Amino acid sequence: MPSELPLRNEKTTEEIALGIRRRVFEHTIRNNGGYLSQACSSAEQLAFLYNEALHLGEPTLPMIPEPFGGVPSANNPDYVTGAGYNGPFEPQHDRLFIAPAHYALVAYATLIETGRMAPEGLEMFNKDGSSVEMIGAEHSPGMEVHNGTLGIGLSTGAGLAWGRRRNGDTGDVCVFMSDGEVQEGQTWEAVQAAAHHGIDNLWAIMDVNRQQCDGAMEDVMQVGDIRQKFTDFGAHCVEIDGHDLSAMRQAKAEKHEGKPLIILAYSSPTHGMAILERRFPRLHYVRFKSQDERADFNQAIAAELGIDPIAY
Repeated sequence: MPSELPLRNEKTTEEIALGIRRRVFEHTIRNNGGYLSQACSSAEQLAFLYNEALHLGEPTLPMIPEPFGGVPSANNPDYVTGAGYNGPFEPQHDRLFIAPAHYALVAYATLIETGRMAPEGLEMFNKDGSSVEMIGAEHSPGMEVHNGTLGIGLSTGAGLAWGRRRNGDTGDVCVFMSDGEVQEGQTWEAVQAAAHHGIDNLWAIMDVNRQQCDGAMEDVMQVGDIRQKFTDFGAHCVEIDGHDLSAMRQAKAEKHEGKPLIILAYSSPTHGMAILERRFPRLHYVRFKSQDERADFNQAIAAELGIDPIAY
């Protein structure tokens, strides 16, 4: 049977962040691979969004995700996006876009920890016919659009925020981003357009973990002072420690009338899993090279996260 939705605020945001890391770690050990560094860097940010910052309604989709139901078409009238896990599309509710689709495993763990998806959903991850995609798609839990082309999320959010304001909706639009997106020109066009049109019902939090699939950000492309760039393009931009929840709360409360708000959350891709430093700078996706390495990571990370090693 699907799990029941727990009472709101049953867990603290800190507890949710720890739970996210534990779930991603367990999944990675059992499946001999996973997005560990993204859980290390972004757990507090996603926990903050779902448990504190966003005004979301109750989920409208089954707690145990249904199989992939096909793409939108005239012959598929029952098609739905995965955004139903974030609640209904009502004027007073916020909307969330997960721009880096490769954070999907961490996003699913967040849905489970906040009572929006059943734990069984994670068992469907990356399985044939499943909607719980490895790279989140528009039908995946918590997703509303496909952001597999990194860098389009802020544009999507800006467009929706502009439309919502014209409709008189009171809910905001939030975009969760990764710092690799500042290497994409569309990100800067989105900020400039949002500033020009005064789209201040748009805000974003960016996981600045300085990593991407090809290694360290600085080795792939130098991006300079991104706070100054966001400011020059018209945003109100704040820098914080991406693991400091108090700093997140203060940043979210910043006044930004007439401008989008961009929160740069500087984080560590090994936070809570120090053994990952052995893999630096190749941290994008961790697949163990041997059974001995898998066992070493299992013991070390479990101890750091305060749980028993995972049986596999």
